[in-house]
Amino acid sequence: MNSFEVNGGKKLNGTIIPQGAKNEALQIISAVLLTAEPVTISNIPDILDVNLLIELLGDMGVAIERVERHTAIFKADNVNIDYLNSDAYKKKSGRLRGSVMFAGPLLARFKKAFIPKPGGDKIGRRRLDTHIIGFEKLGAEFNYHPEDGYFHLDASNLKGTYMLLDEPSVTGTANIVMAAVMAKGTTTIYNAACEPYLQQLCRMLNRMGAKISGIGSNLLTIEGVEKLGGTEHRMLPDMIEVGSFIGLAAMTKSHIHIKGAGVEHLGIIPEKFRQLGISMLIEGDDIIIPEQDIYEIQTFLDGSVLTISDHPWPGFTPDLLSIVLVVATQARGSVLIHQKMFESRLFFVDKLIDMGAQIILCDPHRAAVIGLAREQKLRGITMSSPDIRAGVSLLIAALSAEGKSVIQNIEQIDRGYQYIDQRLIALGADIKRV
Repeated sequence: MNSFEVNGGKKLNGTIIPQGAKNEALQIISAVLLTAEPVTISNIPDILDVNLLIELLGDMGVAIERVERHTAIFKADNVNIDYLNSDAYKKKSGRLRGSVMFAGPLLARFKKAFIPKPGGDKIGRRRLDTHIIGFEKLGAEFNYHPEDGYFHLDASNLKGTYMLLDEPSVTGTANIVMAAVMAKGTTTIYNAACEPYLQQLCRMLNRMGAKISGIGSNLLTIEGVEKLGGTEHRMLPDMIEVGSFIGLAAMTKSHIHIKGAGVEHLGIIPEKFRQLGISMLIEGDDIIIPEQDIYEIQTFLDGSVLTISDHPWPGFTPDLLSIVLVVATQARGSVLIHQKMFESRLFFVDKLIDMGAQIILCDPHRAAVIGLAREQKLRGITMSSPDIRAGVSLLIAALSAEGKSVIQNIEQIDRGYQYIDQRLIALGADIKRV
């Protein structure tokens, strides 16, 4: 198991380019199963989760040509659907929650799918109900086989229908959309997710010949077509990386230029960091974070303590709440972090408390952070990364802390951030992979 050794307290300086969006990649790459024609995808992030998904496609018989490390041509003209019912697939796909995204395309094109119990982050319950119920409303039959841990789905006759989702799940919406694009008739999805990554998927499917309207809203209408063709697609910059770099600059009093940040797709993210008192300049598609000694958390207009919570798009993404929490520890002022969606995502704050942060974990969903305004620096400790976002949050804390920190289980970080140590070293960070 690899670790990072970090000597903190150093100011960073320079330009960094965000990777392609991880959460978009898992949807877009799964969509290549919808056609036998070539699909070219660029700006693919070189991270464990995405590489594992591509490896699974190769195992299924999809021809993959890596034009270069971040561009690939996929051709799914010889898919071995029965491989999905094998022990080898179960073992490999169980490590990756994103493998559930194969189900929609497979139901649409091959009329059956097998979903193993999902793996991924240990951040709380992440149910598949929205996916399964959506498939059932389209006409798929669903059975759970406890002896092999698989959900077996059969969809010999998918038909369009109206559905109201019980939650605006991004992956659930994406999966249902991919199943519906070749169903007979019209499908209407209300309370659909409308994140930029879901918009990207819908636009890509339309270029392939799908008929999806309402893109960007929570009401999608899909007219089924008989077949889809090939296309080319480029991933957006990863908004979670952009937010992570904004927080990193503030915590380490650094001047960082984020180049090609995909500003028009960031929604409320820049404003939430401004509420923490972080200055930033937006120039075209770039974000410049100037060196800042003190940043002060705003209050609400009536003077009450600021609350930052997650919410479906266009609200604040839950993937950045861990970053915001860490950044608040060295701000001036107090903030309540309310993580609504996942009940285990705040369980990394004990490490920050050990580093000297003043945090009260109120319950599994809420943490009150009392900013230290740098009067008391965090101190380096040995800790373990519980999930992707908490891992990077702890890395940011270590880079700002006095002394040496050791972060174990960094495979969690590698699942979501490509070459993160090399890219931070280029900015002047003292970080070593051991």
